[in-house]
Amino acid sequence: MMLRLRVSFPDRPGALGQAARVLGTLGADILQVTVLEREVGRAVDDFTVSWPGSVDAETVKDRLSGVPGMRVEGVWPTREIPGAAPDYDLLKHVAADPGRALATLVDAMPDLVSAEWAVTMSSESGEFVHRSWQAPAGLDGTGGLAGIKWADLAPLRPAVLGAGVHQLMSIPVPEVSLHLVLARAGGPPFHRVELDRAIRVLEIVSIMGRASRA
Repeated sequence: MMLRLRVSFPDRPGALGQAARVLGTLGADILQVTVLEREVGRAVDDFTVSWPGSVDAETVKDRLSGVPGMRVEGVWPTREIPGAAPDYDLLKHVAADPGRALATLVDAMPDLVSAEWAVTMSSESGEFVHRSWQAPAGLDGTGGLAGIKWADLAPLRPAVLGAGVHQLMSIPVPEVSLHLVLARAGGPPFHRVELDRAIRVLEIVSIMGRASRA
């Protein structure tokens, strides 16, 4: 199975190696390391790792947290393919059929930011316009998600929100009354690097979609 681990540790020589050694002793194969931030003497990295069988996330957290100064911010399943370029693949599909730009975006975007599913919803009515194939079957745009109503997911600016076990990201779609909402369960809140990436991809896809209608 493949997991994504978000680890915060002191930004000093050898700290990344310590995390790698602990994961190695647990039988993990490190497939990719993504640097999210290096600020105020600390670093935050995402590890994409593979285990030959199932693994107890709590055991991973306990072992890594045993290293002085190291903190595990989240462990969650991922469909990410290390070394792939899903953003380029997305843009290729949109260019081939720009009339379906937003529908294609919704299906592909979860894999770009290690989310589970995505929807576009009306900023006015809360009704869904597009759903990714991974979205829960019982999802109801007129209801809520763990106490947060869909009407609350339409802020004027991009936002990261929490809803119980779900971490959510909401981004206004340029020039239309829609919001792109992404969700994942069991992982940490979306990092600003993930939010920025989603914003940039959404902007490009929106431009391509509008150009096709001009």
